[in-house]
Amino acid sequence: MSSPVLELQGLTKSYAKLTALSNVNLSIRQGEIFALLGPNGAGKTTLIGSICGLVKKTSGRILLFGKDLDQDPVGPRYEVGLVPQEINFDPFFSVAESLHIQLGFYGRPRDEARVDEMLTALNLQNKKDTVARALSGGMRRRLLIAKALVHRPKLVFLDEPTAGVDVELRRDLWNYVRKLASEGTTIVLTTHYLEEAEELADRVGVINEGRLLLVEDKATVMRRFGEKRLVVTFEQPQSELPEPARRFNTTLSEDRRTLTYLEREGSAPAGDLLRVLYAQGLPISDVETRRSRLEDVLIEILRGPSSPKAA
Repeated sequence: MSSPVLELQGLTKSYAKLTALSNVNLSIRQGEIFALLGPNGAGKTTLIGSICGLVKKTSGRILLFGKDLDQDPVGPRYEVGLVPQEINFDPFFSVAESLHIQLGFYGRPRDEARVDEMLTALNLQNKKDTVARALSGGMRRRLLIAKALVHRPKLVFLDEPTAGVDVELRRDLWNYVRKLASEGTTIVLTTHYLEEAEELADRVGVINEGRLLLVEDKATVMRRFGEKRLVVTFEQPQSELPEPARRFNTTLSEDRRTLTYLEREGSAPAGDLLRVLYAQGLPISDVETRRSRLEDVLIEILRGPSSPKAA
């Protein structure tokens, strides 16, 4: 197995009265899309800033591409791209000029083909000669993403990349992120649009109050914490469920017309309950099922006991 692209060992960042990161251990593999999730103030941006050189860590080790940043704080970071939350750029350069400057900032030679590729990928072709200050908010966000990617980084941090942008850009970015990952680029994504993480991520990490609570494959998280909700509506109130149906851990509404069953890992399938209800001849007027989304799972993890598990 190849070495991790990024490895954090006991990463801690403390301020006078606040611990922003507390003993964070994390390993991220090449080519994966890793979603770092948590509420505002959880430590996501501090963690990214520590890796990218924007925040000075208090203790712990950061290894980028196998190199300890305490020993070489500059070289490995030439292979990193960052889309920050805040929109920041020089307002007096055109879009194309900004991308050429970014290439030089990372020690890359002038590359017209690469700049054109990024303009096309982010739908900025018709803004190529527009100065940055004249761009709309959505176009400025596109420029930030292009700047982060133009030097072909091996590891890219997308810190709330689609905050406040239109659906078209969000979908374009999703497609481009998948393309980058398929080519071996590693993506670390923070987002409050949890459908974004659900759509893209291979693994998810949950951080809160500076502590990494969980790191697991997305499918495993959804299976372990997710649930299927079955809601059955009867034509008339049910004074009592038949004995076979009482074996399931169900809930009847106050008017006794609606039955709810939560199928979780290890419990009986919802289909088994439905078969029992139909076999008993109960007067069913409606059946509805719903699977948990990543948003539901995240809320459950944050509300639960903080037992860190990182991988």
